[in-house]
Amino acid sequence: MHSPQQRKNQDKQAEISFFDAHADADEYDVFAPQANARLIECFVRLSRLPKGARVVDLGCGSGVFTHLLAQSGCDCVGVDISSKLLAVGQSKYPHIPFVQGDIEKLPFKAESFDGALLSGVVHHLPDASACATEVFRILRPSGRFVAFDPNRLNPFMWLYRDHASPFYSPVGVTPNERPVLAREVARTFDNAGFSVSSHYLAGLSYRYVASSRARLFLPIYNLLDANLFRLPFMDRFSPFVLTAGKKPPLMPRRHPRA
Repeated sequence: MHSPQQRKNQDKQAEISFFDAHADADEYDVFAPQANARLIECFVRLSRLPKGARVVDLGCGSGVFTHLLAQSGCDCVGVDISSKLLAVGQSKYPHIPFVQGDIEKLPFKAESFDGALLSGVVHHLPDASACATEVFRILRPSGRFVAFDPNRLNPFMWLYRDHASPFYSPVGVTPNERPVLAREVARTFDNAGFSVSSHYLAGLSYRYVASSRARLFLPIYNLLDANLFRLPFMDRFSPFVLTAGKKPPLMPRRHPRA
């Protein structure tokens, strides 16, 4: 998204403070339970990983998706920048290991995982290139990742969450956040070495948004999302972008001819 010289840095402390504050409410889970389950179904389908695969949930928050990944048969680790949210996750799901870490400098050895779920984290990064490089590093050959993020082409996401919108609301988000364009995310992970595909997802019902005013319109938004953006010609305007990628397989060594 940016050249190395132009790379913009995320305000880490703003992220930590924001998510630590959500730990006081005992969780950070904005989607309805059926929406959480659907996102994990998408991960399973797009990653094509077998049961027992070693998977890291990056940006796991209080562990909702990590728990669902474990239920789907994955061997999971949750990672988040917020120690307080991780403490909530550890208390709820003591059978799952949780690790505090920065997605741009992960505390794992190279080729430690078969898969990675990026749980709504790419849109928190002004430049996702370091994240993409780290995901590539920690995945084994033929490893796969799936990321989900709000789509800038969706009119609701743009009106409510894009800094360029006259109706932009900073309530309930950090200054780092902005909706993404599928082609830009795909390009970033392609540059890191992945083969990448983009997909779109609608019908994820929200159960909570921070703004009390916006909360009044949630039933209307959820109804439109469940119907309007599922029409085939509206697909690319769906609220969420899914980015899926595969690391190249380990190429066999060629022996020199005698």
